[in-house]
Order: sequence, then C-alpha cells, then structure tokens
Amino acid sequence: METNEISRRNFLRVSSVAGTALCLGVYFPANAKKGRLNSTANPEQPGVELNAWMRIDTDGKVTLTDHRAEMGQGSYQSVPQIIAEELEVNLADVNIIFAQGSQNKYGSQITGGSSTISSSYKNLLKLSATAREMLITAAAAKWAVPTSECYAESGSVIHKPSGKKFHYGELVADASKLEPPKEVTLKKRSEYKLIGKPLKRRDTPMKTDGTAIFGLDKRVPGMLFASVERNPRLRGKIKSFDDSEAKKVPGVTKVFKINMKVFNTMREGVAVVATSTWAAMQGRRALKIEWDDTGFEHINSADIYKKHEELLKTKEGLSFKKQGDPNAALASADKKVDAIYQTPYQAHAAMEPLNCVAYYQGDKVEVWGPIQAPDWVQGDLAKQLNLKPEQVTVNMTFLGGGFGRKAFLDYPYEAVIISKELKAPVQVVWTREDDMTQGPFRAGVSYRCEGAIKNGEVTAMKFRMAGQNIDHWSGPDRSKPNESTAESFLKPYFKSIDNISFADVPYEMPLPNMWWRSVYASTNGFGYESFMDEMAHAAGKDPLEFRRSYLKDEACQALITRLEDVSGWKSREKNSGYGTAITECFGSTVGQVVKVSRTSSGGIKIDKVWAVMDCGWYVNPDIIRAQVEGSIIMALGAATAHEITFKDGLPEQHNFYDYKMPRINDVPPIEVHIMENTSDATGVGEPGLPPFSPALTNAIFDLTGKRIRKLPFNMNAV
Repeated sequence: METNEISRRNFLRVSSVAGTALCLGVYFPANAKKGRLNSTANPEQPGVELNAWMRIDTDGKVTLTDHRAEMGQGSYQSVPQIIAEELEVNLADVNIIFAQGSQNKYGSQITGGSSTISSSYKNLLKLSATAREMLITAAAAKWAVPTSECYAESGSVIHKPSGKKFHYGELVADASKLEPPKEVTLKKRSEYKLIGKPLKRRDTPMKTDGTAIFGLDKRVPGMLFASVERNPRLRGKIKSFDDSEAKKVPGVTKVFKINMKVFNTMREGVAVVATSTWAAMQGRRALKIEWDDTGFEHINSADIYKKHEELLKTKEGLSFKKQGDPNAALASADKKVDAIYQTPYQAHAAMEPLNCVAYYQGDKVEVWGPIQAPDWVQGDLAKQLNLKPEQVTVNMTFLGGGFGRKAFLDYPYEAVIISKELKAPVQVVWTREDDMTQGPFRAGVSYRCEGAIKNGEVTAMKFRMAGQNIDHWSGPDRSKPNESTAESFLKPYFKSIDNISFADVPYEMPLPNMWWRSVYASTNGFGYESFMDEMAHAAGKDPLEFRRSYLKDEACQALITRLEDVSGWKSREKNSGYGTAITECFGSTVGQVVKVSRTSSGGIKIDKVWAVMDCGWYVNPDIIRAQVEGSIIMALGAATAHEITFKDGLPEQHNFYDYKMPRINDVPPIEVHIMENTSDATGVGEPGLPPFSPALTNAIFDLTGKRIRKLPFNMNAV
C-alpha cells in the first residue's frame, strides 16, 4: 500500500469533545485502487474512528463498517473478518454497520465485478495493523515498558510479563499523541486466527429471525407509498390517462405523471401514491392509460437471432484483439471447425423486487434501500438534482439479491422525483412483473467460432460475437468493439496458439440491457468453451488433456490436475457423460466437470458437479463454496429452465409461473474445491457461473453424441 508520507497530522486528529475522541481516517480518491491515510475527524461523536471502516468508543466498544452492499455474497462477514484479524478484536464482540455512500471515505463502493475483497483487502489489513500498533505503543508508554513486551488480543493490549491490560477504549487519548509507524508487519497466513477460517456468517441469524432490515422493511416517519405504471416499451410515451377510478380506491392520495431516466432516455409512467403499498397497487390497477408507441421497433425473439446469424456470416466485425493471421491459418488447415452458439436474454429475478425509500427536502435528499452502488447513486442524484454530493445521503439496507440490477440508478432516482412531488418521504415498490418485464436484461448473444487444426495441433481460433453492447446505452463511441469480447477466455491460450482473433459484430436493439452475474462471461463462456470441446474432439484429444496442452502456465496446470483428481476424470464411468470447461472471470479461474446420465424416461440427469476455484488469497472458505454453488444453480436455470423472449417488442415472461426457476430436486450434488496459493485475491461472487453451461452441454455430447449450441434447452428432450 502506498502511504504517501503518513504523518501524525495526516493519520489522526484529536477532537475537542471532553478529550475523549481520537479520529483516524483513510482516503481513497475516486476510482483509485490504492488509498492514502487522511484525517476524518468527527467531533460530534465521542469515540475513536480508527479509519473509515473502524470505530472504537472510549468504553472499548468496536464498530466495524462494511463499505459494500450485502446481497447474499458475504461481504457483511468477510470485510469485518479482515479488519478484526489485524486489529485483534473478537468478531463476535463487535457491531457491524453498513457504510453510507461516500467515495471520499471508501473509494469505489460498487458491489460488482466480484471486487469487494480483491480491491480492498491489502489496504484493510495494513490500516488495521497500523491502528493496532498505535494502541500497543500507547499502552507501553502508560506502563513505561518496551513495546516488545506488549501484544494485542481480543480488543485489549496486554503486558506479557505482568499480565496487566488496557482495553482499546482506555488508550485512545494517548494514541492521539503518537506518530503512526511508517511500516507495520502483517501476519503470515499461517498466523491467522480468523482469515481463512470457515466462520459462521453474522447475518445468517438476522435473516432467519426476521431482524435483518431489507429495503422492503424500511420505514421512516410520515412515509407514503407509491406504485408506478410504467410504459411497457422503454421509449414509448403517454397519450393520455384517466385516474378517476384510481382515486376512488381507499387510501389513494395522489396520481401524477413522472419521467424516469433510464440510461440516456426517459421512461414515462404514472405514479399512484397511497397510505399503503396495497392501496397504491390497487389504485394503479384501476388506471386507464393510452400509450403512444410510435416509432418503436416491435421485434420478436426469432428475428433477433436470425439477424445475429446473418451478421456473423457476412460481417468481420470490429477487431477487439488479434495476433497472427487466423484467416491464413484457416485457409491452409487440415481440419476446420465452424460453429454458431446462441445464448438467451435473461432477467435478474432477484428474490427481493426493486424498491427504494426517498425523502427530498429541497437542499438535501436522503434515500434508503437495497442499493448495490451507493456512491454511484449519491453522485447521480447530486448531478440530477443540482446538489453537492454531501447533500445526498445514501443508506444501504440488506439486499435480497442483486446480480447487477441493483447497481443501476433508475429506481432511486424515480423514488426521489416522486418524493419531490409529494414533499414527503415515499417508498416505491416494484411488483415482480415490473421487475421482470421492464429490464434492463442480460442481452442474448450469438457467437461464430472458427478453428484450424494442422498436423493434429491447433493453428488458429477466430471468434466473433453479435449482441447488444451494454456500453452503447451510455453513449460511448459505437465504432469501438465491445470491451468484453474476450471475457472468460483464458490468457495463456494466447501464448500457445499463434493465430487468435476476437471481433465484435455490432448489433443494436431498443431493448435495455445491462450487467448480469459475471456479465459477458456468462454468455462468452458457453460459446468459447463449447467450441474448445469441439476443437478437442476434432483433434482427437481428451478434452481436459487438450486444455492442459494449451494452458501451460503453472496455475492452470495445477488447477487441471486438481480437477482431474477430485472428479476422477481419468477413470470415468461407462454409460455416463463427462464434460469440462475452464473459464476466467474477474481474475479468478474456475474449472468444472459435470457428470450426466440417462433417466429411466430417456431424459438427462446431472449426477454431480465438481468445481475448482483459484481465487488467490481468500477470507472465508464457506462463503466461497456458497458462492460457487449459487453460481452453478443460477447457471443451471439460465441453461435449462428460463429465458426472456420477446413478441411484438414486449417480454413474454412476467413472473415465476412462466420464468421457471430450478427447484431443489433439480439441483445436483456440487463439490467445491479451493486452490491454495500466494497469489493476490481475485473475484469470488461471479466466476463460478460461466463454466457450468458448457461443461454441462459438453457432458451431454460425451453421453449422446449430440451437440447443444443454443440455450436454453430441455433436459428431457435431448
């Protein structure tokens, strides 16, 4: 970590509240990967804010702050687990709170890209250790003993020879007078008491006994409730609306037209405000609205994929990455493989639909809710409302799932503009149907993959993708290729295959699309790793050995060996199909093996899934296993159970009755293994998803000889 001249002036400040408060802070410039220490004194609260993540009151009470959203991925446990390790406090004895949105304090707070641990753990370790050493130094001075005779444990500093101790709260005033150490020694991994241990999550009891506050649970004094009938087509307009029947519903207080910004366009709708959510929804049902859809392209799903295929067959696309001359190698190949793979549109379908509480008060605004990017929301609202960021307070609650959708800015903004109209706090709740039909969606993408084999070896791979580009919704140069074109493809392939190219064939549609768990890796992985399997068979090689021969770096070799061992790959059973896939996502490499067999009725049954994750330095193995298991189940649904299809430009799926989810009896046994190495921490929440669908379809090919190149597919009709 770069400390940039850490001095006592920069590290700490003593407030004037009865001499009891010591405040130390950390400052992360916006979007910076590394931070520097800085003062963040808060003279109105007696206590010690050791940095933006830690506060120790003078009675010794420790409060740890989780700067990222908790939507099931485990940051509420893992971030404090890191801090408590080097700070030497008992995790069971501390209070954990969510941070408010503030890039000045926390840097990027977006819970996305599987970045919560990888982007902050080194800074958190060093800051915690620095605070601990200052407290030890303060204690040693009070006892007039060498610091070498003192150590920290369980929120106290202890003098080894005498056994005397001070709790941290007794040391804060003296610590304020010390120069922070320029260097601190961090623990070795072998010395960790908390990190690397499968500690039980602190949020689990709260979520099972009902005390956890999710966005839907939030209440503030004087709060009203709103439900919005939004245009079913993003760019459609309102011709007219009749609210006479809506206003007759008991509890309905106001009905008015609103505009909600979605990317760089506006979605029109009518807000119904009432004294309860139920009344607002009933009033909304009574609305009579005539929509103007002039100029909207009323597309059908079949047209989307037909157009993809036409583009992939006739266009070279925008070059994203190229080495060598794939076209020349393809022209001279002994064998060529040329295949198109297709993936569907998907809804996010988080268990908790979108919702937000907002209170606009002219010169300030406050919001509460399941928000995945509080700093983004703070910045966006400040810009939209012409306020300073410090005039916008964004409070996170627990999230009942997010998968990228709750990092978007539309629903907090909508709640704020309704509150502005009402001059009162309001909670806006989306129905499941709103959540599923309004988007933005994961875009459906098609891939054309071509490969050349000569003398039994791969000489070229040429990849082209056609699908909506998330970046184009915010207006960047459309002459540039999708920056995620090669996402999920392992980098070592570029060292062992001379001719490789990736290109993006632009495809524009007026359907809002955005991030979905693992972003484009979720679709790229299916195309690229299905194709890798086809190349292995064309070359006459075992699929896993084929990958080993081209993934020559040490980490990939170790992962493949582990995957072979845990799955029994080399002693595969007869009458069973085994498939494998290995992908990279947000820095982590995940390999999976899927075993399938025939059911008595002739369908396909998944017997077991083995997953091996290499995420480098990690915090809690139980959280990792849970995330990989959840990713696999989500991928199973996207591959075999659900998709968003369009008819006349509108989604055909509305709720879980027609957007089917995997049930518990659909979920196979899943075995997760974690690689141990000294690499830096990489992502965990998303990388387990991309390899599953290709591993599954590769296994089905191994069993049946049938290639599945389009998702989703029916497991009972293969």
